[in-house]
Amino acid sequence: MRIGALAAQRGWVMATSGNFSAVISTAPLRVVVTPSGADKGALSPEALLEVDEHGAVIGPPATPSDEVPLHLGIVRRQGAGAVLHTHSRAATLLSRRHAAAHGLWLEDLEMLKALKGVRSHQHREWVPILDNLQDRPTLARALDQVLVEHPGAHAVLLRGHGLYAWGADLREALRHLEALEFMLDVLAQEA
Repeated sequence: MRIGALAAQRGWVMATSGNFSAVISTAPLRVVVTPSGADKGALSPEALLEVDEHGAVIGPPATPSDEVPLHLGIVRRQGAGAVLHTHSRAATLLSRRHAAAHGLWLEDLEMLKALKGVRSHQHREWVPILDNLQDRPTLARALDQVLVEHPGAHAVLLRGHGLYAWGADLREALRHLEALEFMLDVLAQEA
C-alpha cells in the first residue's frame, strides 16, 4: 500500500490509473495485483487480488486490471518479482514524442546507477516504446517480442499511456520506478 500512496503523492497514478503486481509463488505462478478502477493511493490489503498464470482471479470474483497479461509477460520473460505501472505526465509526453523511434535513450544521468547492473552515469539505457493497443493479447505478444530484442531493459513505455518498470522484488522495482520517473521528468523538462 505504501507504493500506491507514494505513486499517488507524486502524481504518477492520477484518478484510478496505474497498476501494480508482485509474485507470491512461482510453482505454480501466483501473482497479487491491484484491482481495476481502484484509487492506487488508497488501497487496502483486502483490495488486492490473486491471479494464476493465466490471469484468472483465484478466490472471490473480482476484476483485475486489463493489463494483467502485460504484468505476467514481464514476470515470465524478465524473471521479475514485481511490476509497477504508472501514468506520469513525463512518461506519457515522452512516449508520444519518441514513438517514431520506438524508444528513447537515457544517458549521462547519475540516477542511471539506481538501475540493477548499472555502475556508471556513462551508461546508455534504451527504453523501448510500444504502441498502446486495446487488444491486450496482441499488445502482450508485442511486449514479449520487445523484451526478447532488449533483454537488458529495465522498463518499457506504452505510447500515450505510461511506464512499466520491474525488479526482482518490490523494493528493486520501486527503486527502478523512482529512478526512471526522475530521469524521464528531467528529459521532458529539457526538451
